[in-house]
Amino acid sequence: MSSRSEQLAAFGRLLDIMDDLREKCPWDRKQTFDSLRQNTIEETYELATAISRHDMNEISKELGDVLLHVIFYAKMGSETGAFDIADVCNRLCDKLIFRHPHVYGQEAAQNAEEVSHLWEQVKLKEQGGNKTVLGGIPDSLPALVKAYRIQDKVANVGFDWEHREDVWGKVHEELDELQAELAKEDGGNKEAEFGDLLFAMINAARLYKIRPDNALEQTNLKFMRRFNYLEQRAKEKGHDLKDMTLDEMEALWQEAKANEQTE
Repeated sequence: MSSRSEQLAAFGRLLDIMDDLREKCPWDRKQTFDSLRQNTIEETYELATAISRHDMNEISKELGDVLLHVIFYAKMGSETGAFDIADVCNRLCDKLIFRHPHVYGQEAAQNAEEVSHLWEQVKLKEQGGNKTVLGGIPDSLPALVKAYRIQDKVANVGFDWEHREDVWGKVHEELDELQAELAKEDGGNKEAEFGDLLFAMINAARLYKIRPDNALEQTNLKFMRRFNYLEQRAKEKGHDLKDMTLDEMEALWQEAKANEQTE
């Protein structure tokens, strides 16, 4: 691993390259905060994908791409005198120190759960920070992640189930309401009732220390892996999926599952 001086030198090299690109490259020179926004979102998702696959080489690469965007925004900020990379780093350092009074102050926290409760209290006191419990949740968060963050934040101020097992009553209640709505001829509220069921399930995941987004992504990857196997085996047998019966595809699906268990 590199030393601290080598790390600082690498960071300085990156800043120098960003200066060169902004001055000499027509594409880089043309970019604005708005033009880079979507690219930043895509790079963040690519990093999340690499993390979900535990691919350290890919994580390192994608971290570099995300860091490039941080440096890019800081460079553009410096050009208008709004802020520069030092401001970004110092504001982050100040926030980290302020939000960790159990490290830099007199507060005490013995475990991660106590730290989470402390964070929510500290953030409400933070100058220029959130003035309400739910105030810091970004509007653009994906709905599944947003639901988890909403529930996590209100739980940190005491709005939570007394016993985690109690959440299943709510899940069954929401399922019954959805099924009743679906049984109606119009079913005009089925989307709202489905949302309520999802929200309750995400709450259950949180209470049982499961990240619902990670869990769903694992299932997505598993389904894709099995279906790709099914498709490949069908081709090997000279079959077109569109011409196969559901029973024939199910047989290959079970073969895919069995193949995973033997690997």
